[in-house]
Amino acid sequence: MTAFAFVPYGQPFDPAPNRLVLDVGMKTVPGVIDHHHPEAEPECTASLIAAQPSLVLDHLRPGGKAADLDALTIVTHRLPDFDAVASIFLSLRLLETGCLDPIMAKIAAYTKLVDSASLPSSIDLSGTPYAILRALFAGAKKEEEAVNADRIAEGLKFMRFLYARAEEGYEILENRALFSGIDRYERAAVKVEKDHSQYLEDLARGRKAALSLPTTDGRSRKAVDGLFVANPWSFLLKEWARREREEAPLGRGFGFLMTSFGQERHILGVDPAQRVNLRGLGTILNEKEKRKRAASGSPEGRPWYEGNCPFFDYRIIDSPQDGTALDRDEIVAAVLEFGSG
Repeated sequence: MTAFAFVPYGQPFDPAPNRLVLDVGMKTVPGVIDHHHPEAEPECTASLIAAQPSLVLDHLRPGGKAADLDALTIVTHRLPDFDAVASIFLSLRLLETGCLDPIMAKIAAYTKLVDSASLPSSIDLSGTPYAILRALFAGAKKEEEAVNADRIAEGLKFMRFLYARAEEGYEILENRALFSGIDRYERAAVKVEKDHSQYLEDLARGRKAALSLPTTDGRSRKAVDGLFVANPWSFLLKEWARREREEAPLGRGFGFLMTSFGQERHILGVDPAQRVNLRGLGTILNEKEKRKRAASGSPEGRPWYEGNCPFFDYRIIDSPQDGTALDRDEIVAAVLEFGSG
């Protein structure tokens, strides 16, 4: 049986026999397929596999010989997400069949929309696979090791279901009928609908701010509404915030969102539809991080992730995996200064 291993985000890897590294590894070569590095193509991991099946096949099925799946270890990041699970599913199917088929390509294209946060804001979230899988993952109370294993088991089962439905002719972008008649998935769809109430509570206690952010072409700045939320209850906060019209003063949804989980994890991101990014803010945060650590005599930690790959184009920033010395107020202040233009 194929084994799985889970590592921190951003951990580098080199290719090794009987090992496939997905959505982590910091390179794109046969045996290690990741898109979070500056030299990567503007693809997510699943769409990289669809575009270049040789990245999997040349490493584990050289010359077309059968792969030994029982000897294989698949490595991905901790708390695997939609892209990680889809990449694993596509890789295993490639290893079983030796070729990419149209349904696999369709799942890869959908995953690219998900991972780039580009799902249309007009779709019914309770009818899209991304939100259903998020609902299935949400609320786990186990230790992380068990959560990782459960996500793989649940995610691969879901991907097999999605493949079968797409093979029957179902549309997968937005289709509540996809999940009709399957109690587990119907309950997840209801959970998605109820999550909007959790979002409204997050919105009420969040901080709103007008920001001026760089446009993606680098030529100017654009006004966007920003939302800062600590310890959100909504698992689809980002999706609801981006389609918010009444509470976002500009009426275009919140183009910037900062989500904090305690004082250790802070995720900053912008809506691709608003054509802005955060280029330069990651550098500012890294400089502040170094200065504060030096002043307190703390050892230098891992850097903030700046989204400096073609796929994200500086649209996302994530705090260091080993935690940040900056407190939330310092990070918010840095964002407001950056967004002052």
